[in-house]
Amino acid sequence: MSRRRLIPFCALTLAGTVSACGAKDTTDLAEPAIAPEYMGIETEALDDDLVNVFVALKGGQGPKDIERYAECAVSRYTLDRDYGFARHLRTNVTEEGGLWRGDAVYTISPTLPRGLMTIDAEVVAEACAQNGIPMV
Repeated sequence: MSRRRLIPFCALTLAGTVSACGAKDTTDLAEPAIAPEYMGIETEALDDDLVNVFVALKGGQGPKDIERYAECAVSRYTLDRDYGFARHLRTNVTEEGGLWRGDAVYTISPTLPRGLMTIDAEVVAEACAQNGIPMV
């Protein structure tokens, strides 16, 4: 009788061991991101201190790279107008056929603006240059 109880227990233990061996940890198998291919920047002054930035890229990490690209573009725009700072207002991101597009709006100013999403144009422009992200 004890033998009958032992067999199912062994079978369950063996089944658990086999299924555990077959499990894969997929965290190390994440697909590497494709390096972004920067497709261009357009800027449109909406007012003296308000700018709309349009950027496009292929590959990369989508919205994250679009936001970085737009920050690089607005940093250059800000410095070209002898201002030192920008403040992010909004970014809309779309993707179609592998092409990511960003439409971002920023205020620019000579002094640090109020708010949480501020950009020091010199610092950001330097980081963009070091990381190979175009600004014009």
